[in-house]
Amino acid sequence: MILADIPTAAGIPAWTPVVEALRSELAEYGGLLQLFDEQQKKIFALDSEAVAGFVPLLEEQADLVRSCREERETIVRRFATAHGCPTDRSLRQLLPEFPAEVRPLLEALIEEINHLLQRTKQRTRQNQMMLSRLVELHRELVPALRPQAFTKTYSRRGQLAVAASTVAPTYRATG
Repeated sequence: MILADIPTAAGIPAWTPVVEALRSELAEYGGLLQLFDEQQKKIFALDSEAVAGFVPLLEEQADLVRSCREERETIVRRFATAHGCPTDRSLRQLLPEFPAEVRPLLEALIEEINHLLQRTKQRTRQNQMMLSRLVELHRELVPALRPQAFTKTYSRRGQLAVAASTVAPTYRATG
């Protein structure tokens, strides 16, 4: 019998907390990806208020992901210690310590988390690029609509700044 098969004091197999931690982390990454997808839809719809509204939601969800990851890492270190392994081993390196019938589940959860992590990073970059491009287009479009009302200058660091000038309106309503 592998040591990991031996139930803990509560009668739960020693590997169960690891699996539960991985499932929680997976769920939170899924939630984060869903928020980025929803934000992207709002970007395409040019709904600036809704896009801005996602910022605190994304920050909160990222904190949840971080918390789940830290909890999972703590549980894996405890598992390693309980099985006489160095605590700096990755979960993949600890797989031989788990029962053979549990390893495919652990491998699948690890793979899915890594997959969601990559998709989340990709979506983050896409959204940041789209938002950056929208701001750039806005900066180009507004002066083009009313060129006399804006002045382009450069800061000491070489950054472009567009400032509104106090030019009088070109037409006035009469009444």
